[in-house]
Amino acid sequence: MRTTRLGRSAVEVTELGFGGGPLGGLFAPLDDDTAANTLAAAWSCGIRYFDTSPHYGIGHSERRIGEFLKGMPRDGFTLSTKVGRLLVEQDPAGRRDEPFHVPATHRRVWDFSRDGVLRSVEDSLARMGVDRVDLLFLHDAEEHFEDALREGYPALAELRAQGVVGAVGAGMYHPGMLTRLVEETDVDVVMLSGRYTLLDHSALDDLLPACSARGVSVLAASIFNSGLLATPRPAEGASFDYAPAAPEVLRRAREIAAVCEAHGVTLPQAAMAFPLLHPAVAGIVVGMRSPQEVRDDIAAFQAHVPDQVWADLVAAGLLDERAPAHA
Repeated sequence: MRTTRLGRSAVEVTELGFGGGPLGGLFAPLDDDTAANTLAAAWSCGIRYFDTSPHYGIGHSERRIGEFLKGMPRDGFTLSTKVGRLLVEQDPAGRRDEPFHVPATHRRVWDFSRDGVLRSVEDSLARMGVDRVDLLFLHDAEEHFEDALREGYPALAELRAQGVVGAVGAGMYHPGMLTRLVEETDVDVVMLSGRYTLLDHSALDDLLPACSARGVSVLAASIFNSGLLATPRPAEGASFDYAPAAPEVLRRAREIAAVCEAHGVTLPQAAMAFPLLHPAVAGIVVGMRSPQEVRDDIAAFQAHVPDQVWADLVAAGLLDERAPAHA
């Protein structure tokens, strides 16, 4: 699988990355054996970039990814995690952690301070059993953006200067805030959630131009918009950005699917190919929860999507004409 270097760093990622949210029990429980088999399937298919976070299952995702990767050569993969939430032990009292289906053994405490960042990294390294991560992101900072910008980012830059991490950035869904981060700091990469997809082109306004101008790489996450673009024909009740899709959004998704089908392409295949057409996008990150899901995603990722698909989508008013239409 092709790899891409992130920004001006020495860190490289495979164009398809493994998103660790489902390994934390996102939306449904997941046992350790299934998690391990899913990671093994991803590795055997050539995925070498693995992304996780303390938030994903209050540490379950980090632990499971670390357990798998400790059997692999350390220079053979790229690993990222995130900061912004500290995990504090508590009595679960029979409760589950929502929306992650794990016992509520910890609670999350927002903290983008320097001390909070350093403690979060230390805790993550211990959970994963590794001595370093390659990529470190400020995570979900929309409601704490000034703290993340003024306190969190300098802590990340300090860790990068010390060689503790190879590249730094932020993972968020708000393209405007990420644009500020790109313009006001020296980040290497941003992970954009759900805002450069077949259904949402808002990153074309400011973020992608800013990243291109500043030499900052983009990793596109939530490329299926939490489910609506993940099946060939979206069904009633399909999820869009973690809520049932509105009728107009569902209609657009089905119209896009029809254009794809006319060229022998499925909606998931087009959804995976689309972000990678933009020169600022270094890779896509997709959550996977079973070996079969890995194989399905790999097959969709490897499918050829003709340039005419994009041209027809633009002509139908379904795709922003500013979006690159060929690799």
